[in-house]
Parts: sequence; structure tokens; C-alpha cells
Amino acid sequence: MVADGAAHVLRPFERVAHAPAEAGYGQEAAAALGVDPARVLKTLVAEVDGSPLLAVVPVAGRLDLRALAAARGGRRAALCEPAAAQRLTGGVVGAISPLGLRRPLPVVVDASAAAHPTVLVSAGRRGLDVELAPADLVRLAGATYAPVGRPATS
Repeated sequence: MVADGAAHVLRPFERVAHAPAEAGYGQEAAAALGVDPARVLKTLVAEVDGSPLLAVVPVAGRLDLRALAAARGGRRAALCEPAAAQRLTGGVVGAISPLGLRRPLPVVVDASAAAHPTVLVSAGRRGLDVELAPADLVRLAGATYAPVGRPATS
């Protein structure tokens, strides 16, 4: 999945029974790997003015839909329903990766990722993340940086 000579480490982790009302898959991955949740990124499938794209934000926060729309030069952004996200990406919820997509989609990575020496994203299946430099993630995904994340609200 990660090609082009990018230094990376596959990080498998023991999955626990996922409780949808509890923390998301990314928070569970951060806890299982013992990694700061600010470095573990979740991949969300969204649309800006009807065009699908991926937004990659820290699991410790949320996607700012207004900021995403602005970053893409659009007026309105919305998250895709899980079934639509799975159809578009070929991945399952909790394991959608910005790398190795079935069909290319634009990718926006939250600018906060650049502050870390490495970040972790799903490697395409639950229980497996890939750790790599944020610049490599952006290059391999054909992504752009933009401030599209915000802190989670309680």
C-alpha cells in the first residue's frame, strides 16, 4: 500500500469489541498503540458542493465542515453516509485509508499533522495502521494541507 520509497512502519494492534456509543475507531487505535491521539488521523469521506473527497483529521478532534468547504473553494460541505463512504473508497468504516484508494479522490489533511515527525493513518483494515511522515502522507495521497480540524467538544 505504501510505495514510492516512503519510510513507514506498519503498526498492528489488538482490536477490542467496538462500542459505537463510545470512542471512535481512531481513539481505540490510539489507546491500543499507546500513541498521542493528536498523531493518529482518521479519514472521513465528505462532499463539497456534491463532489466527494477525503478529509484527514486527528482522532482527538472533529472535522470543521465550513473550513473544509473553504479549503476546497466551495460553499457547502457534508459528511457522506457510511454506506456511500464504503462504496466510494472500497474500505469499511473504521478502516478507510487515504492511501491505495480504489478510485482517486481529492484528499485534504489537517494542517496540524505537519507539526508531528510522524502520523498514523489506517492501513486499510481495522487493527492495522501505518506510521509515516506527514509530508510523505501528503505526497503519496496527492493531498493538500488545510486547517480543517477543530478540537472535539464535550
